[in-house]
Amino acid sequence: MGRRSGRAGQDSAVEGLLASAVQQVVAAPAETLEYALDGGASLLAASAEQWPEVGRALLACAERAVGRCWTAGWRPADLVRVVRRELGPVHLALAVDLIAAEGRRHPAASLDRRWQEQLRELAAEVWWGSDEAYLPEFAARHRQDRFALATAALELLRAWSLLPPIAPVGPVPGQQGGGRAFDPAAARPAAGEPRMLGRIRALLAKAESTEFPDEAEALTEKAQQLMAQHSIDEALLAAGGPAKDAPAALRIGVDQPYESPKAMLLDAVAAANRCRVVWAKEFGFCTVIGFDADLDAVELLYTSLLVQGTAAMHRAGSRRHQDGAPRTKAFRQSFLISYAARIRERLTEATERATADAAAGRHLREDGTSEQLAPDERLLPVLAARGQAVDDTVGRMFPKLVSQRVRVSDGEGWAAGRAAADRAALHGRAGAIED
Repeated sequence: MGRRSGRAGQDSAVEGLLASAVQQVVAAPAETLEYALDGGASLLAASAEQWPEVGRALLACAERAVGRCWTAGWRPADLVRVVRRELGPVHLALAVDLIAAEGRRHPAASLDRRWQEQLRELAAEVWWGSDEAYLPEFAARHRQDRFALATAALELLRAWSLLPPIAPVGPVPGQQGGGRAFDPAAARPAAGEPRMLGRIRALLAKAESTEFPDEAEALTEKAQQLMAQHSIDEALLAAGGPAKDAPAALRIGVDQPYESPKAMLLDAVAAANRCRVVWAKEFGFCTVIGFDADLDAVELLYTSLLVQGTAAMHRAGSRRHQDGAPRTKAFRQSFLISYAARIRERLTEATERATADAAAGRHLREDGTSEQLAPDERLLPVLAARGQAVDDTVGRMFPKLVSQRVRVSDGEGWAAGRAAADRAALHGRAGAIED
């Protein structure tokens, strides 16, 4: 009994030590932050004997800190994006682990589909043997001494603690709706990817792997048609169902450099898929608002077109101007702005054609074949109502919006970007973006 009481007292003392260090670091102004970090990390790392208890206390503290971020509207990918933008690789590994540790509180079935997708993409999992073993095992894995690791943990907790509340794009884990301003369709627990989306992904994979351009173009055109038809089918199905469908939202990262034209490209893709985009430049993401099937299409197309546009920009930017001068940042900025503008035209035209076909009763089956049905007079009013619902949701989530102009300063960049957009395939492609 005495040993147990002594252990509990030691844990309590370490928890208090960590809480005090975190409080001082969070409250420290920029000019004294280094001293607060050094002092707090020195106390936490001073004793090898208490280091396992520091690990236990850190996981408990992070559980509360991460939970507060969820309540404030942040999601797993958002927290990791903040760390990637502001801190280093050790902080990033810590962030993923602390998110995984907090996730032990929530059954997978209580998480919406996109939340689960983010956890899978982050590879957030509890890999350590016990909470006491966490910091020693992390230090060995990442070759960190106790002081450096304690400093990184305090810097990470400070970054998360200073995050302001943001507009939520779904429920807090375990709280379906949670008294939010709106009830997103994406709040439903994940039941796997929609079947039509799986078919679209399969077509896109075949298009990526073929060596014959004509075949790739045909496959991607069919995938684009299926995307549009899927959106229309979902709209009509929801309109005829007993439950009222509602707009959802997701966040997509928009990273430096050239974040303004990248946000323009995302807005072009979203607008063609009946979605709206709100850019939070200070946090490096855009919030996309729309109906669930349309949001899926936006993610697929934006990723592909950004990959293609960035690759084309680098190819064009490596050459020289007509006068022999090297191409500059202004060229690349103008290139991507022009690329986004032309993509907007192409996608808008494709959406208008698909909508006209559907209104005339020309229906594309899931297997890619078409059939002639009776024209559905509900389609255009249903789409108009959904557009209004999206606008209303944007107004509730973001009551104070401002517009931003972008400047084109390189004519060659504009012309090259437009030509690249004409060559771009309107389909999804996986891959990393390099600058």
